Amino acid sequence: MSDNPRHVHPIYDLFPIEIDGFESLAELALDLRSSWNHATDEVWRRLDAELWEITQNPWVVLQTVSRQRIEHVLGDAAFRAKVDRLVEMRRQTAEQPAWFQQTHSESPPLTCAAYFSMEFMLSEALPIYSGGLGNVAGDQLKAASDLGVPVVGVGLLYQQGYFRQSIDNAGHQQALYPYNDPGQLPIRPLRDADGEWLRLKIELPGYAVWLRAWQVRVGRVKLYLLDSNDAANFPAHRGITSELYGGGHELRLRQELILGIGGWRLLAELGITPEVCHLNEGHAAFAVLERALQFMDASGQPFEVALAVTRAGNLFTTHTAVAAGFDRFAPALIEQHLRRYAEQKLGISLHDLMALGRLNPNDESEPFNMALLAIRGSGSVNGVSRLHGQVSRRIFEPLFPQWPADEVPVGHVTNGVHVPSWDSAAADDVWTQMCGKDRWLGTSETLECDICRVSDEKLWQFRVDATHRLVDYARKRLSRQLASAGSSSEEVEAAKHLFDPNLLTLGFARRFATYKRPNLLLHDPDRLLRLLSDPERPVQLVIAGKAHPADRAGQDLIRQWIDFIRHPIARQHVIFISDYDMLLAEQLVQGADVWINTPRRPWEASGTSGMKVLVNGGINLSELDGWWAEAYTPEVGWAIGDGNEHGDDPAWDAVEAAQLYSVLENDVVPEFYQRNEQGIPTQWMARMRASMSQLTPQFSAVRTVREYTQQHYLPAAIAYHHRAAYNGAGGTSIVNWEHSLREKWASLKFGEVRLQSSENEHTVEVDIYLDGLDPNFVRVEWYADPLNGEDAVRQEMLRTEPRESATENWATYHTSVTATRPASDFTPRIIPKHANVAVPLELDLIRWQR
Repeated sequence: MSDNPRHVHPIYDLFPIEIDGFESLAELALDLRSSWNHATDEVWRRLDAELWEITQNPWVVLQTVSRQRIEHVLGDAAFRAKVDRLVEMRRQTAEQPAWFQQTHSESPPLTCAAYFSMEFMLSEALPIYSGGLGNVAGDQLKAASDLGVPVVGVGLLYQQGYFRQSIDNAGHQQALYPYNDPGQLPIRPLRDADGEWLRLKIELPGYAVWLRAWQVRVGRVKLYLLDSNDAANFPAHRGITSELYGGGHELRLRQELILGIGGWRLLAELGITPEVCHLNEGHAAFAVLERALQFMDASGQPFEVALAVTRAGNLFTTHTAVAAGFDRFAPALIEQHLRRYAEQKLGISLHDLMALGRLNPNDESEPFNMALLAIRGSGSVNGVSRLHGQVSRRIFEPLFPQWPADEVPVGHVTNGVHVPSWDSAAADDVWTQMCGKDRWLGTSETLECDICRVSDEKLWQFRVDATHRLVDYARKRLSRQLASAGSSSEEVEAAKHLFDPNLLTLGFARRFATYKRPNLLLHDPDRLLRLLSDPERPVQLVIAGKAHPADRAGQDLIRQWIDFIRHPIARQHVIFISDYDMLLAEQLVQGADVWINTPRRPWEASGTSGMKVLVNGGINLSELDGWWAEAYTPEVGWAIGDGNEHGDDPAWDAVEAAQLYSVLENDVVPEFYQRNEQGIPTQWMARMRASMSQLTPQFSAVRTVREYTQQHYLPAAIAYHHRAAYNGAGGTSIVNWEHSLREKWASLKFGEVRLQSSENEHTVEVDIYLDGLDPNFVRVEWYADPLNGEDAVRQEMLRTEPRESATENWATYHTSVTATRPASDFTPRIIPKHANVAVPLELDLIRWQR
């Protein structure tokens, strides 16, 4: 992948570049590495401390301060030297070999992986995110930068982004949509050598839409964004990229066409040719079609071969835990927007296009499912936690009829968080002292034992200071919130004195949706009040979160909390901070003693908010769902639930609410307040230390991106190169192989099964009628279902010389298995066999003897 694509922005032509040193400041301000490497913070604080504190946006600071101020600070020799050192360090970091270069220097097949996502949470300076999906995308780009993995991001630039939240005096959520002024964002337009802005034209039904292209620097990684707010477009079309997750189905479809088709075309315009296309959720699945089209244009191959070639390099990561959560579009909408593309570009019928997104290709009324397109266009599929992998296999089981549930081809790579983005400065100091500065660069394997060497005294003081900082922040933010809502001066002043930094502080912040049960703690308000106001062991609770503007039920959950907080006792112990954003999230995960999460199992695919507290010494109390289902052990935190699924049963909600109160009353609160002679809660410290040491490395984005690289990106790149070689000869061979199997499959049948059993083993022979099919195209197995928690038995049967009495087109297979299970548990089956094809993902044929 070239680091200098054909289209680049030459320099900052609208800014005072004649000021010596300005270009260095601009280079630092436009690199979002500053969002996790805080070495440059003092630079922006020196330019305008108040503006920096409010915005945390270096680019805004640099544009807002006067020329005289810039000249003045750059005239300070020490300041200028600091800036020059930071620029030099930035460039050295970008050039020096990182984990990928050190570990996979002999892996030339992977030069670029393109990471497509509807949203990216990178910095509050670039508000183009909603929540969890963007959090994962942003953290993985940052980790890829740290690790040196050759990744480029592709997304959309929203004029308004996701909504901002305010709470009125009645407790109702109000949605606000401030404009994202591109000039105030740390992005640059992509221009060619002549200064012309790179613009793409994408055909929509009856008209063309012009797309502008932007570049974001994320350390070593570049993120490319497209937007439709081009002056050449009709006003309605300029607003296609106006909101994230706003509007109706047609607007969403147009956004996803721009992301998938426009995004892949943008990479081609830039001269970037990724071997791997990583679809972060199904929103970008149209990239599957455009990638195949570009291979068709380059090779002259038909769509079927092009898809067989390119899908090997595509990876689909699903984050959805319920089938209803996938984007579905009415057939008429797909026909309106994609018929011409299918027939004139791809050379396939509308029916064949629709079949890629349908469970039943012949059901003309079935909507087009983006997740199904992503699956059928990918060589690998994964969920985002171990439990979510199981849930996803169940969701997608109808795609693989007759296949056992545990063989539905969905694996998992558990999410992780980019630790340097979420640790406090104090946490960074503690980890640096114990584990070194390179601990999150993929090269340290001793983090668990290293962090355990911190003394209880130091670790406890670190936590005490963290809670103090959270309380100070919460007071300031809540007082501003109340003032903006028109509250009385007395209420605003009282907010500046709420909370006690020495009390046990619980954090609860996430999207307010019914399945997340944000009001489980409110199930018994009187019991909660008693818990909070215990005179000997009081507790305080910080809450934040948004409900989608169309989610009335979620908004009602917010109002219930606001009503509860108005109780004279509750208002001293509970606060709701509005407009949950990245800056607030940082403060909460750094300062909360305990992080609470209460989703209905198994509807939380992974969850990442609780991972962010780990590095900061916070402890999790969560439902056994998502990542916590694989992270929890009794020594690292607390759990509720029984590890089973109960749907949305109100009776079970009541059971788990009682569990939550009980764990808080009997375990969490007593452990926090039980102190030794030095005032340190020793049992609490042991739990904190176990959580920090065992879980922080395990649930970091470094581990996640390394897994993606080694388990997916590298194999996918090799597979793609193999299929694409010699003008797609490998893909052509696979298509011919598939045609042969489909032609003969219905005629395959089982003959006589001859079984001999002894005390130690079962020996079996089976005759198979192949109807002239090449025996090397199939694999015959002796199969038994999973039993008592053990894996299924899939013993390959070997082909033997046919018996003398066998007729033409018959083959005989045999094998032996140990007699640990009765022979009646077993049956022979036939599945497709190809060394370079993922079965059943790419071909779902299977034939059972019974």
